[in-house]
Amino acid sequence: MDKESIERINFLARKSKAEGLNDAEKEEQKKLREQYIAEFRLSFGGILENTVIQYPDGTRKKVQKTKD
Repeated sequence: MDKESIERINFLARKSKAEGLNDAEKEEQKKLREQYIAEFRLSFGGILENTVIQYPDGTRKKVQKTKD
C-alpha cells in the first residue's frame, strides 16, 4: 500500500473522531481498510512461510499452517 493511501486512512480516522464522516467518506474508509488488511495478511503470510522455530535441543521446525 502506498504512503498516500495510508495517510488518507489516517486522515479519515482523525476526521471520524473529530467531526464525523459523510456516506461517501465512510465507504472510502471501508474500502481503504479492506485493502490495507488484505495486503497486511498477504505480507504476514509470506513472513510466516519463512519462519523457523528452534527448540532448546537444537532442532528446527518450519511453522505450518493449521487452519485457513
